[in-house]
Amino acid sequence: MLIKNRVFVAKFISRPDRFRAYVNLGGEDILVHVPNTGRCKEILVQGSAVLLREELNPSRKTLYDLIAAYKGNKIINIDSQIPNKVVDEALKDRKIEKLAKYNIIEREKTFGNSRFDFKLSSDGDSEEEYYLEVKGVTLEVDGKSMFPDAPTQRGRKHLLELIEAKKQGFGAGVLFLIQMDNIDNFSANDDMDEAFGEALRLAFKSGVDIFAYECSVGESFITLNKNVEVVL
Repeated sequence: MLIKNRVFVAKFISRPDRFRAYVNLGGEDILVHVPNTGRCKEILVQGSAVLLREELNPSRKTLYDLIAAYKGNKIINIDSQIPNKVVDEALKDRKIEKLAKYNIIEREKTFGNSRFDFKLSSDGDSEEEYYLEVKGVTLEVDGKSMFPDAPTQRGRKHLLELIEAKKQGFGAGVLFLIQMDNIDNFSANDDMDEAFGEALRLAFKSGVDIFAYECSVGESFITLNKNVEVVL
């Protein structure tokens, strides 16, 4: 998908809280919004180059969103609103092979006590429905990507609900969208949240599909590229 608003390169200074950051743009220090509640400590490093998306909304307190950062030569997108948009585009373009048969794509649908990102179905087959949850991944170490970068009870709850959906005869899967390229594999970050890792392995054993896809990322675009190995 293309990022339609104008994008600028700035220098990261600091992040006083999870929603705000200070950057230097064109020699001026300014306050920007950070659309990601994760820690991103290995990405948002003082002096690193970051990407700002211009937001022309007069009701906003800040003019820019900090949407990505350079880590060496790699651009890592950190906008938490992006993964669902990228996956929606990929589903419509039939880029996820196992899910290509579904031509009805619905967003934000409830099952049990959880609201999943997608509910998929096909014309003429109302019996077959598939629930898909999407998780954006920004943590990378030496080519290995991991999730989460902060403890997530909500993420564990989603996995347990997907297991229940599978038990009731529905299709169920979780897709980890790695918001960068050149990734060797994906795994649960057990050091950060062991309970999530245990739930992910239980989901796999229960028949829930575990997908991991890296993205092609540029300063003004991000798109689902190819699947990567999942190491459980």
